[in-house]
Amino acid sequence: MPSFARSRATLRIAGELLVPDEVSRMLGSEPTDSQQKGGEILGQSTGQVRIARTGMWKLVAQTREPEDLCGQIDEILGKLTNDQDVWADIRRSFSIDLFCGLFMGSGNDGISLPPERLQDLAERGIELALDIYDSTD
Repeated sequence: MPSFARSRATLRIAGELLVPDEVSRMLGSEPTDSQQKGGEILGQSTGQVRIARTGMWKLVAQTREPEDLCGQIDEILGKLTNDQDVWADIRRSFSIDLFCGLFMGSGNDGISLPPERLQDLAERGIELALDIYDSTD
């Protein structure tokens, strides 16, 4: 099966009471981007200021061409603690997902993740979210 032309991956932790500095301390890494509920957010494309409705902590992996979602998972998780108690504390209070954009290069691309990567995500309580983009977009 042909692989996707490109992939993006972002670990997202979100919640009303999320304090980005506290999540950074717990995970042992600074985010790529973060916001605290009630804080101002400057729109990248619009330049407009809006108020954050929730807290968010994001860690973005480097974009890969061709797709290498396993490498991106390793990149992200390699920057963070392996302490399962810390992850349990985080998931009790916040939602956690790995948001992945997969960009097709043809009309029939596919992806397969080995059990080890899925286990790495499951042990931490990380939901896998996949957005697949058609090659004509």
